[in-house]
Parts: sequence; structure tokens; C-alpha cells
Amino acid sequence: MPTTFSRSCSRDRLHASGIRPCQRWARAMTHPGTPSAAGRIRPRERDAIVASLRAGMVPRAGQQHIQVGRAAEVQAAVHDVDRIAGGGAGCRFIIGEYGSGKTFFLHLVRSVALERRLVTVHADLSPDRRLHAGAGQARALYAELMSNMATRARPDGAALATVVERFVTSALGDAAASGDDPAETIRTRLASLTEMTGGYDFAAVVGAYWRGYDSGDDRLRTDAVRWMRGEFTSRVDARAALGVRTIVDDSTFYDHLRLMARFVRLAGFNGLLVCLDEMVNLYKIIGSAARNANYEQVLRIVNDTTQGSAAHLGFLFGGTPEFLLDPRRGLFSYPALASRLAPNRFAGSDRIDHSGPVIRLGSLAPEDVFVLLTKLRHVFAAGDPARYLVPDEALTAYMAYCSERLGDAYFRTPRETIRGFLDLLALLEQHPGLHWSALLGMLDLAPAGSAPGDDELTSFQL
Repeated sequence: MPTTFSRSCSRDRLHASGIRPCQRWARAMTHPGTPSAAGRIRPRERDAIVASLRAGMVPRAGQQHIQVGRAAEVQAAVHDVDRIAGGGAGCRFIIGEYGSGKTFFLHLVRSVALERRLVTVHADLSPDRRLHAGAGQARALYAELMSNMATRARPDGAALATVVERFVTSALGDAAASGDDPAETIRTRLASLTEMTGGYDFAAVVGAYWRGYDSGDDRLRTDAVRWMRGEFTSRVDARAALGVRTIVDDSTFYDHLRLMARFVRLAGFNGLLVCLDEMVNLYKIIGSAARNANYEQVLRIVNDTTQGSAAHLGFLFGGTPEFLLDPRRGLFSYPALASRLAPNRFAGSDRIDHSGPVIRLGSLAPEDVFVLLTKLRHVFAAGDPARYLVPDEALTAYMAYCSERLGDAYFRTPRETIRGFLDLLALLEQHPGLHWSALLGMLDLAPAGSAPGDDELTSFQL
């Protein structure tokens, strides 16, 4: 007896590829990237993925095991990464509802950037971390970004000291090959930083790190890294420790990101990718003056990355639709940003433009959800098909359950769908006597809220 459920999408969009739904699902299931072709998953990685997803969080590693759909969006982001690595700049706004996969998408792009030999930094905005402020919130955001700095060799963060040491050892190698004085070689390589705002002191701090490296003064090296992380809050302390008169503060947040992008290039990397999530916290700022000051900082970043003023530097901003579109408090309330982020007027639901500054994370297709559930089942079984706890018919029944309980929301925001499915598997693992159908119960699988002859709805038979 086939299971039937509804999805809010037009028939034209559904059959645009000329493939019936069941055929598309079969094709997805036999694609080489599906779990059937994947190998075993280490227990530690499996446990981390499952625990993160059940808590509604994005796993720090192993995203490739559960990535499905949104190929066009990923391709657009990868194109940006390649452009940054080639000397350009980029700025994208990743827009989606809560639970739609924004954070997962940002993590996935960061993983791609690391493979392209970029350095990545990421942080979530909060009331205590903003792009512009006067009480240390911007400096706190910079410090959080630097503490989360990652490279391909250090993907878990805390890689700033490694980047600085790589620059120093590379300069020492050049000095040894040419017979020059190492200190002079380092000064020469840092000369390009001095033309930028704050570059003189930045170069002086890197020079202090070299002196600590050469003399074995660990305190001096630690102070230099602390300064570059934005951890000094007093200019007096910075001058006493390093001999510089400035520190990273609220007014120099973006200038130091540009300096860091130039510095990581000198260290042998291809550029810097900055990922900022939870941008909705700017939308939540009550005072219009403070909110607009933050939007001015966003405008500066958009202008620099669009006009070519920045090099080897990219930004990804994750936010909700109201953060972007609200005409009173969102980015569109700021006229200059509204004009720069306006959608392509020739685009439509059947012709999406992924080259613009805004990437909207649309709903997952039913076949994508099905493949996602197969991957979750595969991960939960640690990559061993013999340990699968439910058959394929349980996946289709669960999808019908979600469609009945959540409606179209489970296509737009897969977070709760994922959590519920993993909760189901966890119970089956702990209670072998249970059957999945007993947990789901007897469901009325009639399309919820649909009317006969409704041209905007279409049914799937699995």
C-alpha cells in the first residue's frame, strides 16, 4: 500500500527535469556519493556527529557524511572561495529560517576553504559581540574570531600562533638561502603591511615575536600573539610589553581583519575567509543609531569586497529573512545596503540567480530529505549496513509523519526532522524489542490542508 503525502510546490517545478519523483529518488540512492558507497565511520566521529545533531547543533567535523542537496548554492560559494584564493574578494549573505541549515552551510564552506589552503575565522554575533560598538563589543568579536582561526593542519581552531610561526620559519629559510640577516629579511617581508592602517604596529608586533623566537623569550612571543588576538585592553600594557602604542579596539576591527588577510598571505596561505553567523543580533539592536552604525560597517565591507579594495579576503554572513528584508530594522532599512543587496529583477522561482550577494537557502526537495535520512541512518550505524536499525519503508513512513505533523516546515527547516529521526534511532538502539512502526503509531497519511484539484500541491507515491 503506497504511502502518500503532499508538498507545497508547483507541478512545473517538480517535473522541470522530466524525471518522476520516484525515479529521482532512485537516482539519488544509487549516486556514488550516497551511503551505499561510503566506508566505515570511526566510533568517535560517529558519536560526535550524532550528539551534535541531537542537540540541534552542527558537528565540528564529518559534515561530508550528511551533506545533501543545495548543489547550486554550494557551487556558488566554492566559486567565491576560488576567487579569494586567486587574489580577489567576496561577500555573501546566507539567508534562511531558523533551523534551515545556515550554520551547517557556513561550516561546509569553511571546510572547502581549508582544502583550498585558506585560513578561516568564525564567530557568532551576540549582544556582547558586534561589528561596531563603543564599549569593547567589536574588539570582543575580533578576539573570538582570532581564537577560532583554523588552517588545514589545525581545523579545530587556535591556529594563530601556528600561522605566525610559519611566517617566521619561512622568513628564516629565505634568509638562510640568501645569506641575509634574518631580522632584515622579516622587516622586508613585512614592509607591505606598513602601507595599511595600523600596519606599522602590526609589523612591529610580528618583529617582537621573532625576537622572542630568536632569544627563547616565551613571554614576548605570548604577548605578541595576545596582541594579534585582540586580547590587550590597555594601550599602556601593550606599550610596556611590546613597545607599540596601539591595540585592536572597536574602531580598528575591520582594519585589522584586512591586515590579517595580508599577513596570512605572507605566511604562505591563499587568503582569509571570515564567517559571521547569527547576524540577526544586529537586527535586534533597539537603538537605531547603534544599529545603523553596525550596518555602516557592513556597507564598508560590501563596498571594499565589491570594488576590489580588498584582496584575498572573503566574508560570509549568516542571517534570517527578517534581518535582511525588514524595512524598519533589517539591512533593507539602510538605503545604501538595500540597493546593493537587491535581488535580480529578472530572477524567479524557476530561474534563481546564485551570482548575487545574497544566497537564500530554500526548501529541501523530498528526495533530498530521503537521502538525508539514509545518511543519518548510515552514520548512526557507524557506516555498517548490517547495523541499520530501520528499513527504507521506515524512512518513507517517517517522512509522512513529519509532513503530517509539521507540514511544509519540515522541508524548510530540517533541524527538527533530523533530531526526531535520531531520537527514534536512539530508542530503537536501546530497546531492541521495539518496532519502528509502534513508535510512529498509526498515522493518517492524507495530505494535511490540501483540497481536491489544488494545482499548487502535488502528491508523491513511494
